[in-house]
Amino acid sequence: MNILVVDDDTLIRDTVVKYGRRDGFEVDQAANGFEAIELCEHKVYDMILLDIMMPRMDGYTACKKIRALQQPPIIMLSALGQEYDKLLGFDLGISDYLVKPFSFKELMMRIKALTRLAAGNCEAITTGELKIDLMARSV
Repeated sequence: MNILVVDDDTLIRDTVVKYGRRDGFEVDQAANGFEAIELCEHKVYDMILLDIMMPRMDGYTACKKIRALQQPPIIMLSALGQEYDKLLGFDLGISDYLVKPFSFKELMMRIKALTRLAAGNCEAITTGELKIDLMARSV
């Protein structure tokens, strides 16, 4: 599974990369919305983790532009914990919202839960140890 983590905080990006790779995910990173959009123009992601307060382009604007390119589940990561901030994110089509500071273990569990939900809607063919996921185009 390909994950893109978009946050201006290097420590958060590096920690998500560490946890994600440990759990078997391929993780790319971007420091702002512009970098995220550029990556999304060249690669399809299975999940995007998106900060709101970033320089140059905020996460809400980046979310709108990413949604025009592809439709992966998006988890917003933000220090903004007011109901308004969360509702705006959900109105933009995010799948989940996690308020900073957060547990990286909890974040990984949320990613896995969203992955299971998405997989429940996929058609798959299983024979022995071989599983072909038609929707995700993976074997």
